[in-house]
Amino acid sequence: MDLMVKDLAQIDRKLSQRHIDLDPSGYFIIYLDREVGLIYAKHFTNVIDERGLAVDPETGKVIPAKGKVERTHTTVFSGRTAKELCVKIFEETQPCVVTQLDHAAYLGREFVRAEVALVTGQEYVQD
Repeated sequence: MDLMVKDLAQIDRKLSQRHIDLDPSGYFIIYLDREVGLIYAKHFTNVIDERGLAVDPETGKVIPAKGKVERTHTTVFSGRTAKELCVKIFEETQPCVVTQLDHAAYLGREFVRAEVALVTGQEYVQD
């Protein structure tokens, strides 16, 4: 069983390193608030430049993938479960703030990971 878990973790690590096209409608920062038992997803807008990089629409500067960035979010979604967040974002928000299927799939996976971390007390770090 341990070998299978290690194999699965290795597959996930490898896939996390692949290139993905960024969603032109923006990105999310996902975090937990354990005191109130909620998963939060802050949505930020961006523009994708000719190089495929996310750019702040206000400043025109590239948004770094790592490190702290001071930007103002457009919307904050919250829910107790991954399903609740997905319903709020993909079914109740019109127009939907996610425009690419791979981005929607990624968010669903991340929300499940966040929910598991919330329930089990494990640390959650967005992939």
